[in-house]
Amino acid sequence: MKLNRILLCAALVVVALVVQVSVLARLQLPGAVPDLVLLTVVALALSYGHVTGALTGFAAGLLADLAPPADHAAGRYALVLCVVGYLCGLARPDNGRLKSATGPMAVVVVAALGSTLLYAGVGALVGDTAARHVGLGFLLFTAALYDLLLAPFTVPLIMALARRAENDPLAEATGANGADVASGWLSSGTGLRIGNQRGGLRVKAARTRASRAGRIKGVKRL
Repeated sequence: MKLNRILLCAALVVVALVVQVSVLARLQLPGAVPDLVLLTVVALALSYGHVTGALTGFAAGLLADLAPPADHAAGRYALVLCVVGYLCGLARPDNGRLKSATGPMAVVVVAALGSTLLYAGVGALVGDTAARHVGLGFLLFTAALYDLLLAPFTVPLIMALARRAENDPLAEATGANGADVASGWLSSGTGLRIGNQRGGLRVKAARTRASRAGRIKGVKRL
């Protein structure tokens, strides 16, 4: 991993964990807690791939295991986020281009459901039955709902920062052709980008040439 990538991932994970512990965990919402650390891992995995996603997920999960008021065995959430980060990184397109927000939103929902199930499964293996008292179905529903509502305000921003930290030419060209992974979410309007500006320019140029040819033919006939 590059140094700037490591520094960015570390900074984003620390900020997400601080906000998670000091703000989101104190909201006392019914069911699950909005998981900003999970969304950070998902965004970095979609930006950098499965290797960075797995490493970042493990580090972020281990910090979450050790951060107060942790009430579970250390390494439990590290395992969960490591698996989630790896699988989310596999969903990143090979060319790094994703022009719709549907894909990332689906990844967020699957990650929220999968992390909750995996966390509860690991807890059952070590004798933690807290999920049974709350209700696993309710936990799954609230986890997916809260993370889905929080994702549009966090995931595209993190993905844009990841692109710029890499000095990726796609990030510089985003304003021209909307080609980077986050463009589907960061585009104006509904968050989706329909068509391509290059295609629009080509259509305009073709129309201009056709109109000029028509005028020239008219002149020759006269």
